[in-house]
Amino acid sequence: MLRYLSKSVLLLSFSVVILCVIYPCVVWVIGQVFFPFQANGSLVKGPDGKIVGSKLIAQPFSKDEYFQPRPSAASYDASASAASTYAASNYLLRNRVAATLGPIVKYKSGPKAGQLAAPDIEAWFQQDKFQGNPHIVAQWADLHNAVAVAWVNADPTHAQYIDTWAKAHSGAVAQWVKNNPSTPQPKATDLAVVFFENFSQEHPGMFVSAVTQTGADGKPQTSIQPVKEGSDIQGTFFDMWRQEHPDAELHDVPGDLVMASGSGLDPDITLENAEFQLERVAAKWAADTKRDAADIRKEIDRILQANASAAFGGLAGEKFVNVLEVNLELCQRYGLQK
Repeated sequence: MLRYLSKSVLLLSFSVVILCVIYPCVVWVIGQVFFPFQANGSLVKGPDGKIVGSKLIAQPFSKDEYFQPRPSAASYDASASAASTYAASNYLLRNRVAATLGPIVKYKSGPKAGQLAAPDIEAWFQQDKFQGNPHIVAQWADLHNAVAVAWVNADPTHAQYIDTWAKAHSGAVAQWVKNNPSTPQPKATDLAVVFFENFSQEHPGMFVSAVTQTGADGKPQTSIQPVKEGSDIQGTFFDMWRQEHPDAELHDVPGDLVMASGSGLDPDITLENAEFQLERVAAKWAADTKRDAADIRKEIDRILQANASAAFGGLAGEKFVNVLEVNLELCQRYGLQK
């Protein structure tokens, strides 16, 4: 018995040394000697020499000077990699796609071919009618309660705005509590629909959005205010506008421009997606550098072509570009935009 036990202990000790000490050390040495960049997370440095991210993980870029990655259900948080798991029938998915399309979609034919549909969406919204009925914002909130609640949860300032509204509209809150006795102390999310219904009455043809202004101290200050134009209106109400304008022929957009990846962290976009964004990026860099937009466009297009690659050395699949690498090259060529 003791002989078998000693052999088992010896085998266990031998396995622990081999698998938990020697093998990891050998792999670590090989990685650090032959593949140091990959072994250390594929970290990329910016023009100032500081690490700005990993080429394996997407990160958000919001400025017009930069190419933007795919949408992320994980908010680009590498510790929370996840998909949205929205079903095709879930309006939250439709709303997310519409929010992306509204500000960028263009007419494909007709007298406005090649022009953005966004100004027409704003003009239609300001009429404050949907399917012949007034108060478009109230209708939106009533039809899509989950989207109204999602607006509240999207930013802490949204909930604060509704809390302030609730204090000034105690009658509306009291009526809501009367209709919902199981919730005597409603939170901002509970009051989302009634807030938008009241807002639509008091501010017809307007929506709530973040507005940045210069304060008395000269610093930018952002607050939630009623607005009648802007990307929030273009995106939020694009689907309703589309329902009333089914005959408007619009350009198709690359699928990965509006659809998130399974991980929410895909660092690459298709070359088609990048070329779709090229006009915006080139126009902004041209304005920043005070150069001809056509020349800038050609230069950036060459950058995209040089950085594009497909699987198996280009033998299979679509061409992709790494968003972080391309944006860093733009910084190095035209100057860092903060």
